[in-house]
Amino acid sequence: MENRVVLTGQMVDNFEMATYNPISGVFEKFSLEEAKAAGKWTVLVFYPADFTFVCPTELSDLAEQYGSIKKLGAEVVSVSTDTEFAHFAWRNSEKLLSNVKYPMAADPTGKVSKHFGVYDEASGLALRGTFIINPQGQLVSSEVAYYNVGRSATELLRKFSACVYVSEHPNEVCPAKWIPGGKTLMPSEKMVGNVYDAL
Repeated sequence: MENRVVLTGQMVDNFEMATYNPISGVFEKFSLEEAKAAGKWTVLVFYPADFTFVCPTELSDLAEQYGSIKKLGAEVVSVSTDTEFAHFAWRNSEKLLSNVKYPMAADPTGKVSKHFGVYDEASGLALRGTFIINPQGQLVSSEVAYYNVGRSATELLRKFSACVYVSEHPNEVCPAKWIPGGKTLMPSEKMVGNVYDAL
């Protein structure tokens, strides 16, 4: 992996991380290269630390949408700078995490967090970053929040659904608040200044 921050629209460098798999109860690994080879999307959800306060509420919320996101062809991976052993202990002690079934990845050196620009040098923790990578390895969506505000997995599912839709319908774009089955737009010179009528 190169020493650079990947920007939205760019190709993500291949990386691997050790993971704890809550379903099997064993330690495994996540490889972006393998995900691409399998034709999968990757949704990375960085959070500051295990055994904290906002984080378990986010991971529990994410777990509620995991099945829907996975059904659309993605693997969801939560990531912090904790070790996979800490993930194991936290997952099995915090009741809010009892529904978590996605891989929990360890980035103790901060290498992957740095690649996505969410590593906080002052604390050694990752900010709340959510990144969607398409099956070709391109970063198509990114969102970063500070430590004290949690995210919505329902909104993540909506945005991911839109990313999948436009990848399958490259001549269309999704307007604000678009949901699956909603109206899309087909940009053309006739629509310039006339989006209201197109909607």
